[in-house]
Amino acid sequence: MLKSYVKRSGHFTEAQKKAYDKMSGQFLIPVLDENLNPLFGSCKLDFNKIFNNKNDVIMEIGFGSGAATAQIAKDNPEKNYLGIEVHKPGIGRLLWEIEKNNLSNIRIIEFDAMIIASKMIKENSLDAIHIFFPDPWPKKKHHKRRLVMRPFTKTLADCLKPGGYIYMATDWEDYGLHALCELSLTETLKNAYDGFAAAQEWRPETRFEKKGLDKNHVIRELYFIKG
Repeated sequence: MLKSYVKRSGHFTEAQKKAYDKMSGQFLIPVLDENLNPLFGSCKLDFNKIFNNKNDVIMEIGFGSGAATAQIAKDNPEKNYLGIEVHKPGIGRLLWEIEKNNLSNIRIIEFDAMIIASKMIKENSLDAIHIFFPDPWPKKKHHKRRLVMRPFTKTLADCLKPGGYIYMATDWEDYGLHALCELSLTETLKNAYDGFAAAQEWRPETRFEKKGLDKNHVIRELYFIKG
């Protein structure tokens, strides 16, 4: 199975490691049992039990350092946030943010989002999906690894409740146009805008976004609603 990411060897700082060791038991949702066998397929996530409430659930795929995730969760305490990430330094950083800001409305899964969405997320259970600056895989031979493309966009749409939305931001024009086409061709999804979306003021600037702006890249946003 092609992966939409590569494992980066970023430095795992002492603060991140300390937060990971201290907080992961409370905030990470396990996907493997004690024998490293996959739990997905045998159990779908029950968000009411996971968050101990019936609030809206927003899933974010690839939260990076987690700073924007933490800020959004802090700004919206009445909503729940499920972050999917494979890189331990970023997870450790988000756990540090959770402890620093005393956040209770975030949970994390450390695994491949493509598998989690298809195996562990119930249909019609998410209120929104956020994808901030995914790996653009700019070389044409690597386009098949892009996250926002069919048939995975159909899988994501299936996870959404009717009226739920998929929001994506990218600083790569080619990826933005490609994603716009793929989402437009996904059954049950409808573009909330005529083309690219207006800037969403609720979203904080991310580290990858700043890097793109420093290179004079134009930020393109997409906002699709499930019918």
